[in-house]
Amino acid sequence: MIPLCIPNISGNEGSYLAECVSSTFVSSVGPFVNRFEAETRDVVGAAWAVATSAGTTALHAALHSLGVGPGDHVLIPSLTFIATANAVAHCHAIPIIVDIDAERWCLDAALVADILETQCARDAQGVLRLTSTGGAIKAVMPVFAMGLPADMDALAEVAKRYDLPIVADAAAAIGATYKGRPLAQIGADLAVVSFNGNKLVTAGGGGAIVSVQEALGPPLKHLTSTARVGAVYDHDVVGFNYRMTNLQAAVGVAQLECLGTFLAAKARIATTYADAFADLSGVSAFPKVEDTQGSHWLSGIYVADAELAEMTRLRERLTQAGIEGRTFWKPIHLQKPYLDSPHFLHGRSDQVWERVQPLPCSTQLSAGDQSKVIEVVQSVFG
Repeated sequence: MIPLCIPNISGNEGSYLAECVSSTFVSSVGPFVNRFEAETRDVVGAAWAVATSAGTTALHAALHSLGVGPGDHVLIPSLTFIATANAVAHCHAIPIIVDIDAERWCLDAALVADILETQCARDAQGVLRLTSTGGAIKAVMPVFAMGLPADMDALAEVAKRYDLPIVADAAAAIGATYKGRPLAQIGADLAVVSFNGNKLVTAGGGGAIVSVQEALGPPLKHLTSTARVGAVYDHDVVGFNYRMTNLQAAVGVAQLECLGTFLAAKARIATTYADAFADLSGVSAFPKVEDTQGSHWLSGIYVADAELAEMTRLRERLTQAGIEGRTFWKPIHLQKPYLDSPHFLHGRSDQVWERVQPLPCSTQLSAGDQSKVIEVVQSVFG
């Protein structure tokens, strides 16, 4: 089976793990954690980075640190992995589910502006609330689908107008840039990256919160490290044990050493697919924007006018050929836990998710295996 996206563990992962074992620093304290945070900070152009046990815990801690709580609202895109919505729910808050734009498949900035202008009002204390529920609007959380940053200048302008913080779910976007700016410098108050096994850089799991705002770092490190005060067992707030282990960080450090190579491989794979399918009627590559450089976390095709039976046939043909061909994220507004959440949709998430097909794009994908994938797609849509 040619897998969709698996880690490339061909660097110093083994030797760094052996160093952890021999030193006995295998848990949440150890030199690799500090090194991993520093190197992640530098890669994304941040003032600091706080490593966590998962991308989801990083999102939860980020929202919690900004005061998101019971009954509050956070605006999120519908086309995202369930963890985005779950992080809001873990704060006992309620996501407002918003559709995506056509250009990037990210949170639609124009729709966000319309919701805040026409569906919200400030109460006597000046708190912005969704009129239909009375819940306070506490944050905007764009998701960088496929590793391509959202239209952050437009979102930042709207968020600033309403005095709302932005938490960017940049889970798959490490190494991406927006208008030449690195990830932490593109307009979010806090950004989160993931190091899950299918991400460009993996630590076997884990995440990180990053920001250019220096003052936000120490409180988040404190919050995610059980809020312990000093060397004794005193804790000043209800904290979270969201720490990354030294073992995970060791793998992450080895992976960051290969980031440039991984990014180049992902871009090459994406270009090969785009060139191969350029003449197929109705078939397009994943979004690409001139002023933004995505990480190309996933590559594949989008068939805007396809009948759903055609997409099913494509997946069957891929499977028969020994190629992993599963569906993409089911939108949040269709997920059982969030059926009753407020939503503002114009149909694009529904259109995209059933007609998008991720294709194998591991950084070590061979030219022969990619050619095999291309042949199957061409046989269905050629």
